[in-house]
Amino acid sequence: MNESGTARDRVDHSADLSTAPGGGMPVVPTQQAVPMALHTAYGAPTGPTLGAEEEFFVIDTTTLQARGRAPEVLSGARTRYRGRRRESSMCAEITRLQVEAATPVCRSGRELYGHIVDARHALACAAREHGLGIVASGTAVIGDQAPAPLTKDDRYARIDARFGALRDAHAVCGCHVHVGVADREAAVHVCNHLRAWSPMLLALSVNSPFLLGRDTGHASWRAVTWARLPSAGPPPFLPSAAEYDRAVDEMMASGAILDRRMVYWDVRLSAHLPTVEVRAVDAASTAEEAVLIALLVRGLAAVALRHWAEGRPDPAPSDQTLRLSVWRSAHDGLEGEAFDPFRCELVPAHRLVRQMLEHAQQGLVPADADFAGRLLDRLLAVGSGACRQRTAYARRGRLTDVVDLLVRQTRHGLAAVES
Repeated sequence: MNESGTARDRVDHSADLSTAPGGGMPVVPTQQAVPMALHTAYGAPTGPTLGAEEEFFVIDTTTLQARGRAPEVLSGARTRYRGRRRESSMCAEITRLQVEAATPVCRSGRELYGHIVDARHALACAAREHGLGIVASGTAVIGDQAPAPLTKDDRYARIDARFGALRDAHAVCGCHVHVGVADREAAVHVCNHLRAWSPMLLALSVNSPFLLGRDTGHASWRAVTWARLPSAGPPPFLPSAAEYDRAVDEMMASGAILDRRMVYWDVRLSAHLPTVEVRAVDAASTAEEAVLIALLVRGLAAVALRHWAEGRPDPAPSDQTLRLSVWRSAHDGLEGEAFDPFRCELVPAHRLVRQMLEHAQQGLVPADADFAGRLLDRLLAVGSGACRQRTAYARRGRLTDVVDLLVRQTRHGLAAVES
């Protein structure tokens, strides 16, 4: 997340106020999903608007190590975009190892895909001019053991002073998806639904098995690292907007956050604008994976809104169940087992992800439902980002091969690994 708020503000300010129906207990369907018709204020059957924020590491193309040269990359990328309307915004992160691109508000998966590809291209070209590259990975594969250099910003300095070594948890990269929800009461119920699905979204996205030269034994070390922060992890079940605000006020009173932008839950409300943001997933190694995750979030949110309008109860797995489920997803990823938060049993992760797709497709228009289905098929054929990283390493035992793969995937997408 861009801690200055600029990237999120761009997404949120433009968010369309969906009038889609909504929320209740998400019994995982076994029948063929039937996309439901949703209507925005523009009268088009598209469902909630969506946008994405993508974070990337900056690397030296000679050593392939993460380097604190984000300002040079951002300057070049912004120059390329200057004067163009409705393009992604580029911004700094809390450390100089990272850059972020935030899309404008989108109304279809295809539109989102175009913006993501364009932003990745602009950042990669700007980086190349300085002998640098960008990689979409949840953690830095190769880099210095020293603390990551901070971006110069008063707020970042206050975070550093308050949280000390915990600031290292910020040196990770994620993909954050926003969906437009007008009513805060409805948005809290959408959060309740999405919190229940967040472990499966993580399992789908895992892309951080290595950290600074070692295999962590987890598919998403980013998720483990990020969970160290006192305001991170799955959110509690919250029955109303008032209870949501009370929980945030409690974090403020304890000192666990400096301001409301430090609510780092896996699913949260914007502090001042009408979106729900999902933050549970690793940086997507390819544009296709980022779009797949965004479409799943959009579909799940649309179904949640329908269930809420029908008066159906929100899913309410316990905090402990979700913590266990998130950890199992972070450990095993897509290729292993997942802890089903609805049934509290271990099942193949790919099976739960398929069920999540079927559930989400009920909230997508046919074009996006079909697009998401085909993207998932492609991903399952080549394996998760974590699996692909480990496969690249296994060939010759060289972490530089992992970074080379990440550079190609970041720029060229799944085509870089599809035969």
